[in-house]
Amino acid sequence: MELRTEPFVLNMGPQHPSTHGVFRMRVTYDGEVVMDLEPMFGYLHRGIEKLAETRTYTQFIPLTDRLAYLSSMTNNHAYVLAVEKLAGITVPERAEYIRVIMDEMMRISSHLMAVGFFLNDLGCSVFTPLLYMYREREKLLDLFEMVCGQRLTYNYMRIGGVSHDLPEEFMPALKQFVAEMPSYIEEYEALLAENEILLARTKGVGILPRELAINASVSGPVLRASGVKWDIRKVDPYSVYDRFEFDIPTGEVGDNYDRYRVRIMEMQQSLRILRQAIEQLPEGEVCAKVPQFLRPPKGEAYGRIEGPQGELGFYIVSDNSIAPYRLHIRPPTLINLTALRDMIRGWKLADAIATFGSIDICLGEVDR
Repeated sequence: MELRTEPFVLNMGPQHPSTHGVFRMRVTYDGEVVMDLEPMFGYLHRGIEKLAETRTYTQFIPLTDRLAYLSSMTNNHAYVLAVEKLAGITVPERAEYIRVIMDEMMRISSHLMAVGFFLNDLGCSVFTPLLYMYREREKLLDLFEMVCGQRLTYNYMRIGGVSHDLPEEFMPALKQFVAEMPSYIEEYEALLAENEILLARTKGVGILPRELAINASVSGPVLRASGVKWDIRKVDPYSVYDRFEFDIPTGEVGDNYDRYRVRIMEMQQSLRILRQAIEQLPEGEVCAKVPQFLRPPKGEAYGRIEGPQGELGFYIVSDNSIAPYRLHIRPPTLINLTALRDMIRGWKLADAIATFGSIDICLGEVDR
């Protein structure tokens, strides 16, 4: 006898813990199989781009922290880079090195949380891997606190450099972290690389083909997991990234497992960059002389960086006043989220949670 079934619609979120914030998935199921999916957001909209028009160029920096708040230091960098392009400001060399150090520390911190929460979504030993990764992240938060006094939203970078130089105790603590962290990554690998739950829930699941990833303008680890060797630090170097040797990790299949593996390998490359930056760090000033009320000439500029989630860009239009005439943010997690429907269709409910978690979104950046 043929069993007749009818599709039904299930709303997941915005209260669901696996939606990583104020996000809703409107999913059409046939039994447990996903037939269609519509990402729905807007519950957290804060109008950050419009607020930029009522603040001076410097006053807007703290609002960038609130985008992807687990990578707030890199958000600072993308914004000040755009303003410096607009105003033709040259950043002191020492400040550029400090920015790179902050960026790579931030990348490791962000990836630790991305991998930890992803494993939690899989039901992999419940909270154990996540708590292991919190342990290392706390050490990075201590370093960030030494620099700027904050542990989540780091208002440290300035137009022309950084707000102040590194404290004396920072470099010894950073060197210790860089020396110890490889053994912790090896520990993660020993626990997870052959983990039965991880392999069963990720291998061949949620595949994002290379062509679709490119056509959807996906970036960051999600793009590189699909086999596309694209990293703005290499193809369009900013700060002093062209002075460092590092590799661009990529995947082969573009599944949940590759997205996990790419982030693990990127943490290893970030440590490699940090070692070189520590060794090369020059003496000197940490901020150029910039007017309190900066008035860039009329024009427009786009500054972009390789953030932990992908290409984060700021497009700014100046009318020669003390505030941007227009400002638009190119948020990587919003763009990456557009491929979710194609990644999940045909898979089951539990796979939808795992695949969504593998993207590593932050609703503060999606809704801005």
